[in-house]
Amino acid sequence: MWGLALVCFGMAIFLDQMNLVEIDGLWHYSPLLLVVFGINKMIGYPSAKHFTSGLWLMFMGLWLFAVLENMFGLTFRNSWPFGLIACGISMILEPFIQQRFAANEEPRK
Repeated sequence: MWGLALVCFGMAIFLDQMNLVEIDGLWHYSPLLLVVFGINKMIGYPSAKHFTSGLWLMFMGLWLFAVLENMFGLTFRNSWPFGLIACGISMILEPFIQQRFAANEEPRK
């Protein structure tokens, strides 16, 4: 996944340097890369820790995208409580996630 991301990033910079593609508008979509990485962590047979970190990456990516695009009137100043709400939801869901992914847990040393 990281290799593909680096190839795409390098190609975008190269095409911008050659004046073939204007990528100034594409940077607004960069937080969506966090969503892609979050989904990548959640697929397959993840442990509860990987699944939870994937959820956090998805949340952060969607929140940053909404703030940078000023969707729903969100700004950094008025949307920071969403972090507290997400933390609370994470605490509530943690026992259910642990129970669901108990078979995929890595052995503790």
